[in-house]
Amino acid sequence: MLLDIILAEYLEDYKIKLTFENGEAGIMDFCPYLEKSGVFERFKNIEFFKSFQLDKEIGNLTWNKEIDIAPEILYCEATRTPLPEWMKKGVEV
Repeated sequence: MLLDIILAEYLEDYKIKLTFENGEAGIMDFCPYLEKSGVFERFKNIEFFKSFQLDKEIGNLTWNKEIDIAPEILYCEATRTPLPEWMKKGVEV
């Protein structure tokens, strides 16, 4: 399951509405990423977070082409569907 994001709209705080190529849409709350370390520490700067781009070539969100999140995770979180079995092992959001 790999569905491209075709539209991304900033809503408020750390929420982005995502629309996928299959027509499904949902709101992704990135607040859990504020507790992560590494590259995700940059999300603590809300202006950096809001500077996301939709990279239409790869069908995913990116931040300065440095940070992206697996599109399967974004799809499952935004649409409230379970992760595929092959992704469940070792995935932590």
